[in-house]
Order: sequence, then C-alpha cells, then structure tokens
Amino acid sequence: MSAPAHLLSRTGAHLDVWQADALAGAPGRVVATGDALLDAQLPGGGWPLGALSEILQPPGVHSEWRLLLPALQRCGTGAVVLVGAPHLPFGPALGAQGLLPQRLLWVAVPAGAQGGAQRLWATEQALRCADVDAVLAWLAPVRPEQLRRLQMAAAEYAKLLFVLRPEQAQSESSPAALRLWAAPSGDASDTLEVRALKRRGPPMDQPLHLGARPARLACLLEASQIRSGDALDRTAARA
Repeated sequence: MSAPAHLLSRTGAHLDVWQADALAGAPGRVVATGDALLDAQLPGGGWPLGALSEILQPPGVHSEWRLLLPALQRCGTGAVVLVGAPHLPFGPALGAQGLLPQRLLWVAVPAGAQGGAQRLWATEQALRCADVDAVLAWLAPVRPEQLRRLQMAAAEYAKLLFVLRPEQAQSESSPAALRLWAAPSGDASDTLEVRALKRRGPPMDQPLHLGARPARLACLLEASQIRSGDALDRTAARA
C-alpha cells in the first residue's frame, strides 16, 4: 500500500525515512547552542539531550567555554559537573556570562591510568544523578566501549554530555552522536573555527567561523576602545 501523498517528500520518499543527503532531525530534545549558524548545522538545531557530543581540540587549546557556555546557561538550574577539567573554572567570569557559579561542581582527578578510570566512573555517576543537568568530561585516552557506556547513561537519564578530547582522537572510532573539532581561527579575525567531523547528515563543506567572544563582552570591549580613543583625542587637542 502506497504512502499518502501528504507524507511523501519532494523526492518521493516517506517523510519518516531519513535521507543521507539531508540534515537529520534529532531523535529527542535539543538545547540551542546560542549561535544561529551552528544551530543550523546540527541535527535538530542544537546540542542533543541524552546523547554524547564529542569536542576535539588541538593541544593546548581550550575553547570549550566559548562553544558550550550559552547552552549550559539555558539547560536548567541543576548542577554542571566538570570531570577532570584542566583548569579550575573562574566562577565570577562565568557568572558574569550567565552561568551561576553555585551550579558548578568541579571533580578533580589525577593524571595517569588510575585517573582515567576515575574520570569514567565519576562521569557515569554524575549522569545518573537527578540534580545534574550537564556533564563535561575531559577524557584521554579512552576506548570506544567506554564511550559507549557513557552514551548509554546519557540516553537513559536524558542529560547533556560533552566529552573533550585531543584532536589526535579523530582517527579513532567513536559512538558519539555528534563530533566536532574546534579551535581559534588561524587568521586575525578573532573567531572560533568549528568543523563537523560526524553528524547525521551530509558532510559540512566549509568550516564555520563563530564569534570568539560573547556578544556582551564584545560590546564592552568596543565601548572601552571608543572611550580610550576619545581620551587620546582630547589629550592630543590639549598638546
């Protein structure tokens, strides 16, 4: 029996059938990234709830706050757990951007093989906690089956899960529903370059270039530069 005409796409396929040349919708809810350009490139239009999102970055690069902070602000009022973060988060700066410091829970984990096991355990336990809205875990190295276990926990409890890994891991298999690479742009544009390494849909032809500074901070810096310029003009006039 043929499908009703109103359930057919322009190509003749049933609307419930995803086609690989089209960006898929998310199987569940999403949280907007805070950047319209990035939302337009992600299945469902945001970070998936109940799924593993993997962020890969070059050595020494930590652009995760610029990329994830808007979503962490709006994902709820519960805890945001940081497992094995390389640096202690500066609460006042994050609070000024809308993420209340009291929501942050930093889990310090030692380096080495024992520390890796502890990070995995802490991440899984955080995902199972009812008072947690999002988990960020810095994991390296980690095996695909270990990531799959975290993916299952995120799906069971419908949490935001971000795993931060070095860019060398892009050659390794991963069960992540979404896999992105992020780093500051190599030019002088002060933007963040983002590439989709894995998503349900066609490959991203060109990398995205997102504003590297939050809009509020950019406005403050611009206003500061204007005031500084006015002060220099007045000084020059008096000279």
